[in-house]
Amino acid sequence: MIFTKDKITVKLYDSRKEMGEIAASDTAAKIQELLLVKDEINIIFAAAPSQNEFLASLVKENRIDWSRINAFHMDEYIGLEEDAPQRFGHFLKESIFGKVPFKQVNYINGKALPSEECARYEALLKQYPADIVCLGIGENGHIAFNDPHVADFKDPQAVKVVDLDQACRQQQVNDGCFQSINEVPTHAYTLTIPALLSADYMYCIVPGESKANAIYHTLYGEISITCPASVLRTKDNVTLYLDANSASLIETKTF
Repeated sequence: MIFTKDKITVKLYDSRKEMGEIAASDTAAKIQELLLVKDEINIIFAAAPSQNEFLASLVKENRIDWSRINAFHMDEYIGLEEDAPQRFGHFLKESIFGKVPFKQVNYINGKALPSEECARYEALLKQYPADIVCLGIGENGHIAFNDPHVADFKDPQAVKVVDLDQACRQQQVNDGCFQSINEVPTHAYTLTIPALLSADYMYCIVPGESKANAIYHTLYGEISITCPASVLRTKDNVTLYLDANSASLIETKTF
């Protein structure tokens, strides 16, 4: 099923696998289209188990000339050791960054001095403006680590340090990334909402029953920082991919 809500195109699929495959196919087609008119493009990726099916399908796409793509990621914990498997850079290296020959991969350094790292990564984003963002939505409605209490639709920064709310940290446990909430870092780097929305195209992949409430508020709630993802309804060229579980609270709506 495909429908629109404000500016978002919503695509519903029965399974996570089908959802991921279609999202990857759509993204690959857009990459191919953009590379016909640009020498290189820039893509920002999310790191989370919700992206597994999408990323697994994307790396198999033979239509993509990865050597003309610069890669970024949208958030990173502060303070984890370089070899910690929970690091988002590590996740993406295992899922995609280390599997295809990107022209350049730009990692956020979670052990650097925060003020310097924010400035460094912001400068890179200005040098390589995003063409595509591949993202998810958190259980609390966040995009990247823009939790409701730190989200700002008009944020003057492109990259900032934030403290993570309880729901966000608990999600990391629910996802199996940490054994207990005490292990989850309290602070992280995040690309801000304006930085994410600066991309020309956004592909948002959100499976799972635990995301159903956030999806409902994203699509039907007030556009406000209480559900940061609701801002996606104001932007052109956003496609939201759902499976039966994440769409469970909207299936009875009339489209």
